[in-house]
Amino acid sequence: MSAKKTAAKLEIVEPLGQRVLLRKDEDRKRTKAGIHLPDKIEIPTITGRVVAVSSQIERDEDWPIAQYDKVLFNPKHAVPVDFEGDNRLFVVPVEDIVAVFRRDE
Repeated sequence: MSAKKTAAKLEIVEPLGQRVLLRKDEDRKRTKAGIHLPDKIEIPTITGRVVAVSSQIERDEDWPIAQYDKVLFNPKHAVPVDFEGDNRLFVVPVEDIVAVFRRDE
C-alpha cells in the first residue's frame, strides 16, 4: 500500500476594495540611543510591508503602492487578520497609508 502525499492548500488573504494587506513591523524593544526597554514597554511601530494589494488599488495610478513596499500607516482602522500565530497581518484602508519609503536612486 503506497502512501499518498497530499499537499496542504495555502490560505490566501486578498484585500478587497481600496485596501491593502500588510505585515506590521515588530515593535522595538530598544530606543534609538540603545537603551533596552523592559518586556512590558515597547515603542509602538506603525510601519510595515505590503503583502498584497487589492486589484482596485493595483489599477489606480493615484495610489503608487506595490507588494513589498515599506509603508507608514495609521493603525486606527487596521483590521487584524487572525491568520498566523504572531498576528502581525492587517487589512488597512489605503487612505490610512500615509507614506511609502523609497530609495533615492
